[in-house]
Parts: sequence; C-alpha cells; structure tokens
Amino acid sequence: MELWHSLLVFFAGLWAGTINSVVGSGTLVTFPVLVAIGVAPVSASVSNAMGLVAGNVSGAWGYRKQLVGTRNVLLKLMPASVLGGITGAWLLLHLPETVFQYAAPVLIVVALLMVLFQPRLQRWVQLRRDDPKVVSEQGKYGVALVTLVFLAGVYGGYFVAAQGILLVGILGIFMAGSIQVANAMKNVLVLAVNMVAAISYLLFAFGRINWHVVLLIAVSSLIGGIVGSKVGQRLKPSVLRGVIFSLGVVALVVMISKLLA
Repeated sequence: MELWHSLLVFFAGLWAGTINSVVGSGTLVTFPVLVAIGVAPVSASVSNAMGLVAGNVSGAWGYRKQLVGTRNVLLKLMPASVLGGITGAWLLLHLPETVFQYAAPVLIVVALLMVLFQPRLQRWVQLRRDDPKVVSEQGKYGVALVTLVFLAGVYGGYFVAAQGILLVGILGIFMAGSIQVANAMKNVLVLAVNMVAAISYLLFAFGRINWHVVLLIAVSSLIGGIVGSKVGQRLKPSVLRGVIFSLGVVALVVMISKLLA
C-alpha cells in the first residue's frame, strides 16, 4: 500500500471513530476509501470491522456515565446482539463473494437512507420523556425489541455500516427517554457485534484480513472514539451527515461501475 493510501485510510479511520461514537455509520467513511484504493469488497468489510473495534471500545468508554442504571436492560439485549453478529459474520464468510458484491450497493443505499432520516428519528426519540432506563413491561414489546436487536446484529455482522443508527432507532421506539442513553447503549451493543464478527474472521477468514488496514483503522478509530465521545457532540449534525452521504455515494458509484465493467 502506498504512503498516501495509508494516510487516507488513517484519516478515514479517525473520522469514522469520531462519528461512530456520536451517531454511527462510520463504515460509510472507511469502506468507500478501502474500495477506492483497490481493496477487495469482502476483505475491505472484514478488515474494516476488525479495525473499528478499537474505536467502538473508546466510544463506549466515553459514554459510560450514560449507562448508569441500564445494566439489566443490556444483559437482556446483549445475547441477541451477539447471536445476530455471529449469524451475520457466518453469512459474510459462507455466501459467495459475488453475493456480497451485489448486496453491498443495496446495503449502502439502505445505510444512506438511515443517515438521511436520522434527524426525524432523533426528534421521535426525544419526544419520549419518561424514565430513560426502563423497557416497556408489555411482553409483546419485549419480544419485538429483542428480535429487532438480533436482526440489527445480523445486519452489523454482515455489513457493519449504519448499524448504530438502526439500533438507536430501535431503542428509541421501545425505550422511553433520552437519546443520549440510547446512544450509549448503542455503542455497547455495536461493540459486542463487532467483537464477535472480528473473532469469527480471525478463526475462519484469516487469509482475507488485510492487517495493514486493520492496524491503521484500529489506531485512528481509537483516537477518533475518544474525540467523538468528548467533543463530537458539538459538531453540526448536518456536516457529519453531508460527509457520510457523499462518501457513501462514492462507494456506490465505485461498486456499481465495477459490476458493470
């Protein structure tokens, strides 16, 4: 990898780590960059997910104060996230690579739509002003919440991008209160999914891992996660969404052009 490629990946990881801790969808920064510099799509997805684990750790740690009182809820949701992550990683490693090449543009479009509709989602969550740490006691909502968290884990284990936004939406619907608490819980659940996926890749896809990419993204996203948890919330959401959307469109164009070539 050329020096300017390495610098580009490093700064993409820094930005991804920052926005992952604040809103999610950092993969829509790093994945397009990796594809653009010539990394194969599945290898890019695998290496990117492994590298971003470090940023997930620092982001979750930075939001730890918001997690006070959520332990019981997290213990109920964590198994669903982990099982979903295992399922998604299994699908990525066992389906033909051509499936991912065709699925990835569709998933990017889905992720971009999540980014675009995130402001409405946040306003919806903020309207729920009751106890932020209590999940609805109604059984049907409990089952629906766990099921949706599992499906978000499958999505995250397979593609990673924008699973954080998806989780904030799910938690916002089934939990009452602050979006900051939902965001803090999102960071923990995303960390669980990405760690499970990373372990799966180590065990079953070692040859597809680009360790240079993993190291660059791990170091930069770790720093970015710290920055995001401290000052990222002061950045204008419109700026973040604009950058994410633009890079997502770049990835979409690159991948479609390769399919048509």
